[in-house]
Amino acid sequence: QFAPDASTFAKALNLQSSLAQTIYERVNEKLRREPVEDFRVDFEDGYGNRPDAEEDGHAESAALEVAAGMANQTLPPFIGIRIKPFNEELRSRSFRTLDIFVSKLAEKALGKLPENFVVTLPKITIPEQVSTLANLLGRLEKANNLPDRTLKFEMMIETTQSIISRRGELNLPLLLAAGDGRCVAAHFGTYDYTAGCNITAAHQHMMHPACDFAKNMMQVSFAGTGIWLSDGATNIMPVAPHRAVDGGPVLSREQVAENTQVVHRAWKLHFDHVQHSLMTGFYQGWDLHPAQLPTRYAAVYSFFLESLDAASERLKNFVEKAAKATLVGDVFDDAATGQGLLNYFLRAINCGALTEEEALRLSSLTLEELRSASFVKILKNRS
Repeated sequence: QFAPDASTFAKALNLQSSLAQTIYERVNEKLRREPVEDFRVDFEDGYGNRPDAEEDGHAESAALEVAAGMANQTLPPFIGIRIKPFNEELRSRSFRTLDIFVSKLAEKALGKLPENFVVTLPKITIPEQVSTLANLLGRLEKANNLPDRTLKFEMMIETTQSIISRRGELNLPLLLAAGDGRCVAAHFGTYDYTAGCNITAAHQHMMHPACDFAKNMMQVSFAGTGIWLSDGATNIMPVAPHRAVDGGPVLSREQVAENTQVVHRAWKLHFDHVQHSLMTGFYQGWDLHPAQLPTRYAAVYSFFLESLDAASERLKNFVEKAAKATLVGDVFDDAATGQGLLNYFLRAINCGALTEEEALRLSSLTLEELRSASFVKILKNRS
């Protein structure tokens, strides 16, 4: 409705004209094939606090829906449940919801859980909250006859205390250690974190310097651990203010124009936020509304495609130069930069910006070299 062709989409997002049609086609293909890659059933802020009987019923019905998705093979590749925080007020309710959901899902799915299933723990402040969840997951496995260490979780880093403890210690490594090997990811919570820093609502957004600081701390603390990092969400929705109702009056020309302006403005904001995440090394983020999915993928694809020619040339030169450099003993001088370029191609393939065939042609690498994911191995084998 708001981007019926590539030029309209490109104008709204300020895409390079030479890439507009390619990005538009690949976004459409992605939306048809796999619009959602990762999904959380949310019992926290998006759900709110409700009567116990109501939340009990929703926890059970959500489990039944996930079980049906397993049976019908309609689930996204990654899925999970976000529970309430483990604070004094809500932890009992959080325990109960998780118990009902996991137990009913295991029962309905005959002792199996979806692949890549995770539990998301929000608003962490102390390591004991993490260790409590790890312990609870172990108990749930035993109670439901699930294989040991089936249940994994991810932390939401969205409080100032999760970065620096009240004792002045770096808290992130302590949180990870408390997870007893069950933690697989860490997600940044933009709005809780900025609120905790006393940042006013008008400036609570993903590109605030306070967010960059927290996310850089996450990168430094979790580097080399295998923990997957995810950025937060844009809370300005691309939703048209005027809607035509069946049998009602047709929208005026002014209303149609305003709808387009509002959606395009929200799209551009989201696009810029996603690009900022990518530039700062966060390759995943949350979206809150289906209408954000087109700009999620447009931002990702343009991020890789805009620098494709330069990256291709640099990687070719690095491989050639380093291979010759082995004769004088300084083979690995540029290995770190070469690895970064190789990572660029691997991520571009992984997200769908490039096909594997395109990457092979542009990088001058073989399929075996590309899949090795190691620049050092490539140079060693070529020398």
